[in-house]
Amino acid sequence: MSCGTRVSTSRIASIGHQQRGRGLVTNTSRPSRGRVWCPASGKQDAASMTGVVFEPFSAVESELAVVDKAPLSESYARTDFHPECEAAINEQINVEYNVSYVYHAMYTYFARDNVGLPGIAELFKKESAEERSHAELLMDYQIKRGGRVSLQSILPPHTDFDHGDKGDALYAFELALSLEKLNFQKLRELHDIADKHGDAQMCDFVEGSLLADQADSVYEMAEKVSQLRRVGKGLGVFQFDQSLA
Repeated sequence: MSCGTRVSTSRIASIGHQQRGRGLVTNTSRPSRGRVWCPASGKQDAASMTGVVFEPFSAVESELAVVDKAPLSESYARTDFHPECEAAINEQINVEYNVSYVYHAMYTYFARDNVGLPGIAELFKKESAEERSHAELLMDYQIKRGGRVSLQSILPPHTDFDHGDKGDALYAFELALSLEKLNFQKLRELHDIADKHGDAQMCDFVEGSLLADQADSVYEMAEKVSQLRRVGKGLGVFQFDQSLA
């Protein structure tokens, strides 16, 4: 509606009072008959249009008091970030680093000259770096939300993956598949904790940045296990390794 248009009184209900709360003011008083209504004329006309006026200085008073009293040792960015969410992120960081450590051990095993499977070695080296990048992604998010990163101990992994019945390649990929499934479950638990505390932004982060990629990783490892079960040991594993190069 352009400025200068006359407003019919039948289109505007008259309440005749103002309600003030959390920085919002409602004002639905009826203009006099034949009054020229111009929305650009100021706060009173904005209230006549929508019935609501946002008063930022009034709405922000409580949060300003919190920021003003925050000590230098605390984050100023922290907003509605539950301590359980913070602790769960730190736990997931530890999971990602432990999985990365296992994959790094697999890389060094298959890169040995007496094992000689460079394609598999390179795959696990990349997987190790990917899990480490996930840990760093979680750390960046923790910092962004005003939490504190608390790094925990990492257990030393096995360094030999030979298996008398299955062979080293199949055994290693079955272990990798189990780790990817476990990681997927841990991410689901992380999402559940965020949902429990109504943290929609954290839920979105876990879904968009972690869970989707993790589902792909589970499928890829499952596919490798199926292929290795078909080819058996010996020459089949050598050809499988060549396909990864």
